[in-house]
Amino acid sequence: MPKKEKLKVVELFAGVGGFRLGLEGWKGKSSSSGYTKRMVKNYETVWSNQWEPGVKVQHASDVYKEMFGSEGHSNEDIGTVDPKSVPKHDLLVGGFPCQDYSVAKQLGRSKGIEGKKGVLWWNIRDILEAKKPRYVLLENVDRLIKSPVKQRGKDFAIILASLADLDYMVEWRVINAADYGMPQRRRRVFIFAYHKKSSIYKKYTSPGKWISKDGVIAKAFPVQKVKKAQLELFENLNINSFNIKGDLVEITKNFNKEKGGKGVFENSGVMIGREVWTIKTEPEYKGNQTTLKDILVSHNEVTEEFYLGEDIERWKYLKGAKREERKKSNGEIFYYVEGPMSFPDKLDRPMRTIITSEGGSTPSRFKHVIEDQGKYRRLVPTELERANMFPDDFTNSASDTKRSFFMGNALVVGVIEKLGKALYINDLG
Repeated sequence: MPKKEKLKVVELFAGVGGFRLGLEGWKGKSSSSGYTKRMVKNYETVWSNQWEPGVKVQHASDVYKEMFGSEGHSNEDIGTVDPKSVPKHDLLVGGFPCQDYSVAKQLGRSKGIEGKKGVLWWNIRDILEAKKPRYVLLENVDRLIKSPVKQRGKDFAIILASLADLDYMVEWRVINAADYGMPQRRRRVFIFAYHKKSSIYKKYTSPGKWISKDGVIAKAFPVQKVKKAQLELFENLNINSFNIKGDLVEITKNFNKEKGGKGVFENSGVMIGREVWTIKTEPEYKGNQTTLKDILVSHNEVTEEFYLGEDIERWKYLKGAKREERKKSNGEIFYYVEGPMSFPDKLDRPMRTIITSEGGSTPSRFKHVIEDQGKYRRLVPTELERANMFPDDFTNSASDTKRSFFMGNALVVGVIEKLGKALYINDLG
């Protein structure tokens, strides 16, 4: 049998290359092994784009080019790129920003948007329309499926309808990396789309079976068996099923207005031809768990600047419980309430989600603080990289603050590795 060709990849909103590391590995090694074991390279990134608006220095793009080279890398506003100029590819990937996807009015091809925030989704859509790759893998914050507050799920419905109108079938799952043994409690929604001409589209079975065992996501990240009675109802479309109706303008105006703030999308689902089936699933995992302690560097690798100083009481206050009387600008009194956070962070469980403001010595409620040989300290950038399953010191050409920012924006590479393997196995070319 002839050797199967690599799948060609376009990586949008590339950051410092998390998708690429997951699909291609690093120096021939896999993230799941801590970059110690060989990984077959089944994917080849032929074009990437990373652009940070409003900054003079493109730090993430610079790191990307340093680690992967400049060939095929674009550091320009994606909105200025002609979609037809993007190379032909099999798989488009991207962790696109969670913004406003609403359509205000029809502009020629029904893609006018409300404000500037939603433009990035439409850039993805334009490339899909122009190049029609077989597969799409997108990542976003899990609140995407329930935003905005007044029309829960509207943003997600617009994305699903857009993909359906381009002849893609879609499946999604909210995955917490720590539920499958990875070192960070990072919940993100992963969206897989399969063009109707692809082999995986043609393998589609039925909603319940696809979500619970037959789909690419289910093969990569198993879920607990759905109860038989629930599955039967699910297959008969008597529960958790609806059609996304209307053009994109109508969806913007009317989707889920009647539900009174209740969401309609569960953490797992599938859509084909605008018909949606969605259900809540629970992860199935019996392997080892990686804890915060497992990813710490040795004590002698930590410089003095990472240890807390005289402002330790400020750190404790910010992380503590609060019920404080405050006053609005109109003089009205209200109480500000906040629950406690662990101080220091517990070492015997996966770490909390990294945020973009993780870097810097300024006291913060959300930055990580651990106890290290009787003293308190922040996490160093290498530990943050390990939490996202990046190679050690992958971003060390940038400042410590920028490195922390990168990891707050990044994804857990091991999730992409598992999804990539499942996709490749299920693709017949």
